Amino acid sequence: MSIFLNKDSKVIVQGITGGEGTKHTALMLKAGTNVVGGVNARKAGTTVEHTGADGNTVELPVFGTVAEAIEKTGADVSVAFVPPAFTKDAVIEAIDAEIGLLVIITEGVPVQDSAEFWAYAQGKKTRIIGPNCPGIITPGEALAGITPATISGSGPIGLVSKSGTLTYQMMFELRDYGFTTAIGIGGDPIIGTTHIDALEAFEADPDTKAIVMIGEIGGDAEEKAAAYIQAHVTKPVVGYVAGFTAPEGKTMGHAGAIVADGAGTAQGKKEALEAAGVKVGKTPSETAELMREILKGL
Repeated sequence: MSIFLNKDSKVIVQGITGGEGTKHTALMLKAGTNVVGGVNARKAGTTVEHTGADGNTVELPVFGTVAEAIEKTGADVSVAFVPPAFTKDAVIEAIDAEIGLLVIITEGVPVQDSAEFWAYAQGKKTRIIGPNCPGIITPGEALAGITPATISGSGPIGLVSKSGTLTYQMMFELRDYGFTTAIGIGGDPIIGTTHIDALEAFEADPDTKAIVMIGEIGGDAEEKAAAYIQAHVTKPVVGYVAGFTAPEGKTMGHAGAIVADGAGTAQGKKEALEAAGVKVGKTPSETAELMREILKGL
């Protein structure tokens, strides 16, 4: 089992002919993802060639719109590699076409644009992951995004993380166990899928036996997740909060990682999580060790 993405997912790439789109389409195919085409209005009607997971050449059609791509291929997932200035339009197009899952990799999307497309998506059929995220991987089945597929195989752990690189590190640290699904939700102030959304899905997934949640300073997402865990999650959760050494009032790394007036600190988040029964590591390695201890006891 997995959440949101599996071997049967049919994936299209918005921006398939650009530099990033080309590179990561190749890597997604290599990871076994069923990539069925792409979208670029200016290159509609052409094809792009890639090598599939079996080593054979794959010719992918390029469509003018997401709606046309869905109609012709049955696609249910889109991964957007679109420059920040055009991301909002690409997202709204995908929502209007009723794609089931949209993964927005793009970094530097204006917060107002994110707020507008987030609001536009409410009550509609599209689940958004991102922006400014590495996407989602179900190891051994499918990758929608830029997570290196060779870090870890399939296993009993669910992973949700604000940070891309910490997603990769945690997958590497726990590669001896493996993952059902790992999601990098992105570190911007406004994102589609939240920690809570992922926790709810992992709780419902019978193959996920334990959950790793990675947060970082800024905002109150981790505190809200702690309250949700306390009320709704029966599976063991371990956590890590990045940013213990960050100076107050500075934006650190991610757009959402700003500490103001004592709110959003790493210590505050750690305490909230621990109060909800989550074991929190001081480092990613210590967090991985906490998860190992839990899995040995299951």
